[in-house]
Amino acid sequence: MSDEQHKKHPGHWRDVAGETRPARFSVLWIIPVIALGISGWLAWQHFATMGPRIVISFDAADGIIPGQTQVKNKAVTLGVVQSVTLSPDMTHADVTVQMSGIDSRALNEHTRFWVVSPRINGTSITGLDTLFSGAYIAMDPGDPKGGRYQSHFQGLKNPPGVRSDQPGSMYWLVSSKLDSLGPGAPIFYRDMQVGEVLGYTVPPGGEGPLLLRVFVKAPYDRYLRTDSRFWNVSGMQIGFGPGGLKIRLQSIQALLSGGVAFGRPDKVQDEDTPVAASNSVFHLYETQDDADNARYRHRVRVVTYVDAAVGGLTEGSKVTMFGLQIGQVTGVHLELGNKSHNPRVRVEMQLEPERVVGESDGDPKNMSQLLGDFVAEGMRASVQNVSFLTGESMIAFTFVHEAAGKPATLSFEGGVAVIPSEPGGMDGILQSVSTITNKISAMPLTQIGEHLSDLLAHSDERISSPDTARSLTALRASLESLNHLLSHADQNLPAIMENLNGALGQAKTLLGAYGGDTDARRNIEALIVQLTRMSHSFQMLADYLDRHPSSLIVGRKH
Repeated sequence: MSDEQHKKHPGHWRDVAGETRPARFSVLWIIPVIALGISGWLAWQHFATMGPRIVISFDAADGIIPGQTQVKNKAVTLGVVQSVTLSPDMTHADVTVQMSGIDSRALNEHTRFWVVSPRINGTSITGLDTLFSGAYIAMDPGDPKGGRYQSHFQGLKNPPGVRSDQPGSMYWLVSSKLDSLGPGAPIFYRDMQVGEVLGYTVPPGGEGPLLLRVFVKAPYDRYLRTDSRFWNVSGMQIGFGPGGLKIRLQSIQALLSGGVAFGRPDKVQDEDTPVAASNSVFHLYETQDDADNARYRHRVRVVTYVDAAVGGLTEGSKVTMFGLQIGQVTGVHLELGNKSHNPRVRVEMQLEPERVVGESDGDPKNMSQLLGDFVAEGMRASVQNVSFLTGESMIAFTFVHEAAGKPATLSFEGGVAVIPSEPGGMDGILQSVSTITNKISAMPLTQIGEHLSDLLAHSDERISSPDTARSLTALRASLESLNHLLSHADQNLPAIMENLNGALGQAKTLLGAYGGDTDARRNIEALIVQLTRMSHSFQMLADYLDRHPSSLIVGRKH
């Protein structure tokens, strides 16, 4: 206040001086308050969204970096690796992961973790994106309602074949051997890939069939019926058939990693057949032919004994009749000789009557009578060569026409019919050649050779002998006389005929001079008959020579 104002208002200064002046709020204090609020909200948000901390054990921690490696599911980050430590027993690495933004119910006994990195196997190449971004840990949450929470997990060595959210069904295959099948091998249906092999289980002790766990994706799992068959399509199948060389290859993927295919038999397509339930068990056949043959339910066991080489006859070889398959060989065994028989080969077979007479008449009880009739009519079993290139053989039932001279009957051993055998194929040919060779060997070839050699040795002497020279001279004279006769045949034959007719007339005159039934008359009559016949013969000879003059040299033509 100025002095002039103080003079005008002398009491006002006292009032002002005696009052307490109120403090004013500064705007600058708002900034720290806001910062403190944001910090508190972030802290609350951090703890509110922080998930549980888990530990994952891996055989090795290749590519896992603390603070950098992430845990992902469907390309969404769910956690970060906090630390990597070696287990106390130094057998594995423990990876501590701080999860975030995930419900603890997703971390249960069905949850699986594995490291995603570049991987090359026989079927595909995966994890190429990690070449630039680095490896990460993939997570499959499994069924959130199917297990209890846990914080320690065992990491997988390889990625799982099927995710928990992928629709489809699991099945089991029983096989005596694994061949080239393994995890990731494809499964085909009508040449379409519809699933894959997840893994296999070895039986306790290493003996017994193997169990393969397979997965078929939806909706293809609805095509799998209870009568469906699985067969192995691994590798490449090469064989010789009626059409020549045959090569069967399912796919390049099946060639590298193996594969399995399934389908239904051609003659069994009933749509009322129920769909196979999940976790059903099927038999895995080695080939598609074996799978198709499995539809024949009736089997008749028969055997035959062969005393010759069986060549490429093995278990699974065909049994045919008139070129059509009626069964297959189930065993080939060598039996040593004893007092009753010499060493021989026992061939065990299974006949499938449904291949021939149909399902309604395929009762094995009626086969014994039928086989007995066939054997009585000459049916024999023989080993035949299927291919000379591959050496494959088969058993053929043939009917031997010469069996009437050596009839046979159907016999039984322990209820199993025994079919008589007959050499066949190359062995039959060799046996026939051997028989001919034995007959030739039995011939006195040495004596025949000696006699022939002696004949050739004396032939020169006989040809140069005086008798041979005289014979040739006489033959030449005879030929000259014959030539002269042929050249004058037209002149001589009429004279001969005229003289012969005169003799015949004189004989008749003489016969008239004798009367009665005397011996002279009878002799003259016989002479006249002979002369008459001679006259006719000369007449016929003259006519024939007139038509065929060359017949005197080459003979008469018939």
